[in-house]
Amino acid sequence: MAFERLVRFIPSSDEGAILIGQPVDSAVDVGAAVRKGEDVKVKVFSGSSALSPGSLTDKVESIGRILSPVSMSETLPRGARYKEHAKEANISLPDVPTVFMKPATCLADPWPATTPIPKHTLADDSADYESELCVVIGKTAKNVSEADALDYVLGYTACNDISSRKEQFATSQWSYSKSFDKACPIGPVLASKELVGDVGELHMKGFLNGKGMQDSKLNDMIFNVPKLVSFLAKGSTLPAGTIIITGTPAGVGIMRKPKVVLHDGDEFVVEIQPHIGSLYNVMEAET
Repeated sequence: MAFERLVRFIPSSDEGAILIGQPVDSAVDVGAAVRKGEDVKVKVFSGSSALSPGSLTDKVESIGRILSPVSMSETLPRGARYKEHAKEANISLPDVPTVFMKPATCLADPWPATTPIPKHTLADDSADYESELCVVIGKTAKNVSEADALDYVLGYTACNDISSRKEQFATSQWSYSKSFDKACPIGPVLASKELVGDVGELHMKGFLNGKGMQDSKLNDMIFNVPKLVSFLAKGSTLPAGTIIITGTPAGVGIMRKPKVVLHDGDEFVVEIQPHIGSLYNVMEAET
């Protein structure tokens, strides 16, 4: 196992460098610590990406700016829901995953990078949050069984799949409403599948400006990770680096009465414990 909790970051010692490594403190919530301005020290790996991390070096650096643990990916397929989310949306449980594609231009870094809300989404007051678990594929997969599916998984991280609800409900295909530039911040840590073990034991929460909005064990997913990977790889190649975004639990803004929407300056936090930690993102009106 090359890593347990991988971070990709710009070191405070060199703003022109991008490094990967593992936090010295194995228990630190990297996103929360960075947001508080704490000094997070990282053991640096010799490699340049999560897919080829290399080995640990003797070098230790402090995080100057946290980046998404996986850089621009070729594809971001997504296919899942949570049982309670389906219930609140008055949707019958599906027999197969709902799948749509997101372009790599959706990917964004955690705070201090800002998350833009498109002008038209601000105008129609329909920007919404979705706390989600991301599955990162570690080696190319095609036509794999559920029994073998986890062999192709590298690890897990968090994301906020920010959505334009007006655009989403105007059509049967959701790709457009979830494909805006930098609308899918991910991070802060890529936790290895070996460290995580049973994904169903993870606990995910979402906070809007400090208020709890979503709270779910991941065993509420309708389709588990092996089922998702196997389904998405039927007749289709999932290249290494592919990100599978696994759906959101109950508590999204559009289902609340009155509805809750994202505005300029709002802060949303996706927290997945243990191991992954807190993904902070601050909304910014598109100019």
